[in-house]
Amino acid sequence: MTVSHRRVVKRTARAILLDGDEMLLIKRTKPGREPYWITPGGGVEPGDPSVVAALHREVDEELGARVTGAVPVFVDTVPEGPEGPGGERGVKVQHFFACRLTSMDLTRRHGPEVEAPCGEYETVRIPFTREGVDSVEVVPPSLRAYLRTNIEGVLAVLADDFG
Repeated sequence: MTVSHRRVVKRTARAILLDGDEMLLIKRTKPGREPYWITPGGGVEPGDPSVVAALHREVDEELGARVTGAVPVFVDTVPEGPEGPGGERGVKVQHFFACRLTSMDLTRRHGPEVEAPCGEYETVRIPFTREGVDSVEVVPPSLRAYLRTNIEGVLAVLADDFG
């Protein structure tokens, strides 16, 4: 049996970032589009020693924040980029980590989202409940579905006795 794999053309590290009973999101407003809400994070860069290191770098850039925990809880794979030699598109693999906020100073924000923004980036907090998740248009939709059914699981991996 031959197993084929699609080319991974991009990897991202994103934080399901909790602060007490709330989840921090970034409300993205781009010209000509309806607003949507994303988790903090972004692309794994060649200089990042690991996906987890990319997560910490991205959270620092976007929020001026530090986190603890960083437990992988969800992976999403979506088509990305142009078609390759065999006519198939590559994929973007998005790694989502549950973590807790330890500090945040929005005046420390830096990086492309701050220095050359495309639209607006607004830090928002929502209750980490099904109703909270349903109150905004979290993307990707697969993450929204995951969160709706796994609130308790995410909290469990961040519990003091998880290890």
